[in-house]
Amino acid sequence: MCCLMLLDPNTKCKQPFITFIYLFLSLFLTSSITACSNGNCQVMEACSSATDCAPTLYCSNCPSLGRKQFLCTRGQATFPTSFVNGLPFNKYSWIMTHNSFSILDAPSLPGVQRLTFYNQEDTVTNQLRNGVRGLMLDMYDFENDIWLCHSFQGQCFNFNAFQPAINTLKEVEAFLAENPTEIVTIVIEDFVHTPKGLINLFVNAGLDKYWFPVSDMPKAGEDWPTITEMVQSNRRLLVFTSDASKEAEEGIAYQWRYMVENEFGDDGIRKGSCPHRKESKPLNSRSASLFLQNYFPTYPVEADSCKEHSAPLVDMVNTCYRAAGNVFPNFIAVNYYMRSDGGGVFDIVDKINGRVLCGCNTVTACQVGAPFGSCNNITVPTTSPVTNTAGSFTGYVQFSRSASAVHSPNCALLMTIILYIFKLWLSRGASSITIAVYHMSFF
Repeated sequence: MCCLMLLDPNTKCKQPFITFIYLFLSLFLTSSITACSNGNCQVMEACSSATDCAPTLYCSNCPSLGRKQFLCTRGQATFPTSFVNGLPFNKYSWIMTHNSFSILDAPSLPGVQRLTFYNQEDTVTNQLRNGVRGLMLDMYDFENDIWLCHSFQGQCFNFNAFQPAINTLKEVEAFLAENPTEIVTIVIEDFVHTPKGLINLFVNAGLDKYWFPVSDMPKAGEDWPTITEMVQSNRRLLVFTSDASKEAEEGIAYQWRYMVENEFGDDGIRKGSCPHRKESKPLNSRSASLFLQNYFPTYPVEADSCKEHSAPLVDMVNTCYRAAGNVFPNFIAVNYYMRSDGGGVFDIVDKINGRVLCGCNTVTACQVGAPFGSCNNITVPTTSPVTNTAGSFTGYVQFSRSASAVHSPNCALLMTIILYIFKLWLSRGASSITIAVYHMSFF
C-alpha cells in the first residue's frame, strides 16, 4: 500500500498528499482516543479545557515552572472530618487565604484608580466553598464606617479601599448558615479605633450567634474543644485581632495569646529558615495551641504562585515543622490559593491531616472509625479528592477573566517605588490625604 511505503526509495506513490492526510488523521484520531476527556481526567493528566477534568479539578499550566502543557489541577480541599471526626480543633490543618478580600477585578471606588497589590482571584464565598477555612482581613476606619483596605501606616485611602467590611462578613454568615457543620477562623489586622466598632460590626453582620467566646478559649496551650463540641454548641466562628485592647473592651481574642505565627512576606519563605513573627511567641512555645504558618512573598505575582505552591511549599512546611518543635501548622496562609503545579496547598494540608489525624500519608487514606495507623493504600495524588457528601464544597474555580498589568514584576517594582515615596511624604508631617485619580492610568 502506497501510504505505508513512503520511506522506501523504490516505492512510487501517485498520491503523496492523500498519504500525508491519512497519516495525519491516524495520529490525530489515535491521540484523541487515548486522551482522557469529558470529566474523566485526573490530577496531573493532560487537558485542553475545564470540562476534561474531574469534579474539583480545573485545567491549567505553570509557565514559571517551565510547564507549558495544560494539566488537571486541584481546586478544592478535602473535608478532613469526613474521615476523622471528634478530635480537638487544634489537631486539624486548614487553608487560610492571605488578604482574602484583595481580589482581582474587585470594583474600585467611582472615579478612582486602585493602586495596590492583589492576593486572591475569587470571592470570599467561593473561597469558603472551595474549602478555605481561614480568612485574613485588614480592617480600617474609613468613610465613617469600617472598611477592608490593603493599605499601610494605619490609614485607609480611596485608592486602596475595597469595600465595607460588613459585606464580606455577611458572606461568612451566609456560608455558616448554609453549612451547619463548618467552622471558620478570621484573623484581623486591626486598625479600627471606633469604640466598640469591631464587635458591633460582627453583631450587625449576624455573626454573634456563631461566636466562640474568649472566656472559653484555652489560655495556656491546652487543647481546644473538639470539632463535634464546637458544632453542637454552634460556636463555629473564631475571631482574632491584632489589637490587644479589644479583648478586654470588646471580647475579641488577642491573636498572640492563642497562636504562634512565623514571619510573613519574603522572610517567611526563605529556604531553611522559619523565624517567628516579632509579635508572636517562639514557634516552639507550648503556651499557645494554634500555629499559623505564613507562606507568601512580600510582593505577590499571580503567575509565580503555581511555582511557589510546588516543591518550595513542601520545603517550608517541613522547615517550620522543625522550628515549631515538630508541630504542623493549623493554618497555612497563601496568596492565589488555587494555583499550583498539580496538588498545591490542598495536597499539603491533606498530608498534614493524614499524618496527625490517623498516621497515614494523606487524610484520604484514613480508615473511618479505625484505630490510628489504619490506612488504605492510596497513592498521592492520583485522583481527584474525596469531598464532603453533605455538599460543603460546592465551589467552582473562578479565576479572573483578565490579569491586570499591576501583577507583572515590572509593575510591582514601580508600585513599590510609588508607595515608598508616598510613605516618605506621609512621614514628613502629612496626617491625612485623599487622592482621586480621574481619567488617568498609572500603567
